[in-house]
Amino acid sequence: MKINLVYNTKIPNYLDALNIVRGLLDNKNAEYKAFNIDEMDAFGDFTITLGGDGTILRTAKFYSEYKTPALGINIGRLGFLSQSENAEEIINSVLSKNYYTEDRLMLETSGYKALNDVVIKGCDPSRTSKFYLEIQGKTVCDYIADGIIISTPTGSTAYGLSAGGPVLYPTLDSIVIVPICPHTLNARPLVIPGLEDITVKTSDKLLSVAIDGYDTIKCVDKITVRKSEQKATLAFLNNRKFYSVLRDKLHWGISPEQKG
Repeated sequence: MKINLVYNTKIPNYLDALNIVRGLLDNKNAEYKAFNIDEMDAFGDFTITLGGDGTILRTAKFYSEYKTPALGINIGRLGFLSQSENAEEIINSVLSKNYYTEDRLMLETSGYKALNDVVIKGCDPSRTSKFYLEIQGKTVCDYIADGIIISTPTGSTAYGLSAGGPVLYPTLDSIVIVPICPHTLNARPLVIPGLEDITVKTSDKLLSVAIDGYDTIKCVDKITVRKSEQKATLAFLNNRKFYSVLRDKLHWGISPEQKG
């Protein structure tokens, strides 16, 4: 097994973690190359990331072109997509192939891919905008709102969840549309089939679009979002199932008296 080891220099303690993981791989005589997240290359057939969820999002999108699984060692904050902070456990599991993989739906728009979400707002973030939503070329509804989140099932536990959207099982072939702070009580999130194209327009202002909170498209009059032909492949330890991660990271299904 050849391993891509991707690190994020924006994480404060990345260098300590990188040295630890390098030492573990060297002790196992593993073949690997280390890449700054801004300088990734197609070397290996498996990828380990050092960072948080943002790191694994960018890495998994890059290696989706090569169908290379990505697994994260969490040295960031929440660590919902990335795995445990125990680097030795992860290295041992990867080298013994004690893990499972999932193919995750991605979105594409204007040449960009999103593994989490596409967030559409007006160019003036201090004001609400009027958004017109079309699906498969048909008018669905319009919103006066702060914005619209178009999310994958993977991203349903991110910004979309905070905005009141549903949690989707991550391997579903579906897309979630969530209005952000709509000025009405009857606007609700939509879950639609993954094969349907989504177009958002505005009548009074141009749109600003953020892809996975990283890439941005500014001041366009409309944006079309559809399912990407490529899928990202994420790897997980066998003891890390989706529902247990929901419970451990987001305290899902835990009553207040159980948290103490």
